[in-house]
Amino acid sequence: MISSLEGKITLKAEKYIILEVNGLGYKVWCAEKTLSKISQKDGAVKLFTYLAVKENSWDLFGFLTFEELELFELLISISGIGPKTAANILSVATTEDLQEAIVLGDETILSRVSGIGKKVAQKIVIELKSKVKKLAKGTGDKFRVADDIEIIDALVAMGYKVYEARDALKQVPEDVKGVENRVRGALKRLGKK
Repeated sequence: MISSLEGKITLKAEKYIILEVNGLGYKVWCAEKTLSKISQKDGAVKLFTYLAVKENSWDLFGFLTFEELELFELLISISGIGPKTAANILSVATTEDLQEAIVLGDETILSRVSGIGKKVAQKIVIELKSKVKKLAKGTGDKFRVADDIEIIDALVAMGYKVYEARDALKQVPEDVKGVENRVRGALKRLGKK
């Protein structure tokens, strides 16, 4: 399995790049968002990769971060979601926003992807909700989505709308630590409205 590649971009097309590694050119399919962040002028680029093997082709998909690769692998684990559709999903929002949307059951982000209707978006949410929650908790301080989701769930259980809870939580200073303290901080902001 090819887990990552580092090399020089010799060609950048609409949906893929050719990455030259030690004289060998790899065609690497990338999400639009990934392609927009890399340039042939950058020199060397490192991509985490996933090799999709089919009967008639071997396609290599590239990602700038390991978190994108993990979410991609979760998406393609759902029947009916292929690698190219999963790459399109990763182009509509940040990894953190997609994970938050899945855990909160917000299908609107997923429905923006061409070819994904309401039923498929619901299927993604149902099948990945618990897996994404575990993934978020496993990434430590760098990635606080799991705690934020818990806080938003608590505020929604108290009768607030998801968007109100999310907006209030964004106003809580970053130096406020712990789920309980952040819930209190969000409640203070909601009480001022």
